[in-house]
Amino acid sequence: MALHAVVGINWGDEGKGRMIDYLAQEADLVVRYQGGNNAGHTVINHLGTFKLRLIPSGILNPGTVNVIGPGTVLDLESLDAELTELRKRGVDTSGLLLSERATVCFPFHRDQDAWEEDRLADQSYGSTRRGIAPVYGDRYLKKALQLGELLDPDHLRGRLADVVEWKNLANRALYPGRPEISLDAMTEWALDYAERLRPHICDVTPVLAEADRAGRHVIFEAQLGALRDILLGIYPYTTSSSSLAGYAPVGAGLPGRPLNLVTGVMKAFSTCVGEGPFVTEESGEWADLLRKSSGEYGVNTGRPRRIGHFDAVASRYGTLLQGADEIALTKLDSLSGQPVLRICTAYETDGTRSADFPMTHRLTRARPVYEDLPGWDEDLTGIRDFADLPAAAARYVLRIEELVGAPVRYVSVGPERDQLIDRGPGAR
Repeated sequence: MALHAVVGINWGDEGKGRMIDYLAQEADLVVRYQGGNNAGHTVINHLGTFKLRLIPSGILNPGTVNVIGPGTVLDLESLDAELTELRKRGVDTSGLLLSERATVCFPFHRDQDAWEEDRLADQSYGSTRRGIAPVYGDRYLKKALQLGELLDPDHLRGRLADVVEWKNLANRALYPGRPEISLDAMTEWALDYAERLRPHICDVTPVLAEADRAGRHVIFEAQLGALRDILLGIYPYTTSSSSLAGYAPVGAGLPGRPLNLVTGVMKAFSTCVGEGPFVTEESGEWADLLRKSSGEYGVNTGRPRRIGHFDAVASRYGTLLQGADEIALTKLDSLSGQPVLRICTAYETDGTRSADFPMTHRLTRARPVYEDLPGWDEDLTGIRDFADLPAAAARYVLRIEELVGAPVRYVSVGPERDQLIDRGPGAR
């Protein structure tokens, strides 16, 4: 097995970091292929609890090479701080590789993101205000800078001058009264952080190509989930890049190579951070208690995650988009003590019932159609064999497997690396 994508099936926050940390024990490389520092992965293992934002979740496995690919956008200030924190905690980060073709997210991108959300007011998209949409927009407008350009000071200032002039012209019209961008300050910022990160910057494509030729196990790490994909997600409440497995080889820097395995990650219940339609969302005591007991708060923002019953319609769609060969179901243990568990098996919209996932504007009118299953009271955290699960818990997992259309191979029964049931390849 060589090229293996680990991706989100839903709205993000499914537990991908937890799964990648586990799978990376047998991986040679872990490559982050899209996104920026706008969402994080929580990893808990024998070293402690880590909240990773840009750095791949394989960084805590000493024998694994970690790569940030050209499909990402890098806030160098945030990345440097994350590296510093890991080093303080005794993690070896010397082998981290940064693609010279990754896009640089400048402080003015963060400002623009925040100003636009303020301008939109109650019509905002729920941005994390990390500059992700503006910098991806600049990339496609050919106004962005690639990381490798920052290593050439003479070239850098000329390129940056054009961008700063253009940004200031636009900002005066869109956000009057906001401060001007200083070319000197931005040049100094870029040169400073580029120098700090210089040992990590390289052309990652030859590294990945050689690993592929040698049959190494390469894990491609996604940020967010299928429903946040810029093309096929709940647009415009999406991220600004492709979170799909099909984009993984491209965003990693190894285009044209087929994936050998796609592991899709989803929770045993539904959660969502940010704006946009969320059909099975619940509020009140049930949601508050589950949110608190399962720690459902955003890694970066600390925002309480929206909570809902398991949505098989959305999950089946996400499984299809990701081309998932197998599923990792996380946080099954969080449902212990629930007398009844609900699964959404269809949506009813304008009097019509359908099991298909619609476009965003129709989602806002959709109402869930539920199937109820009995819950269980037993503590699952010590279980490592599927046969040892309470009958109701096993039945719940198997019903989810049936509805989403892919085998549930992994069942997470706790946050620690080893709190996992592995049913084996193709388990059904």
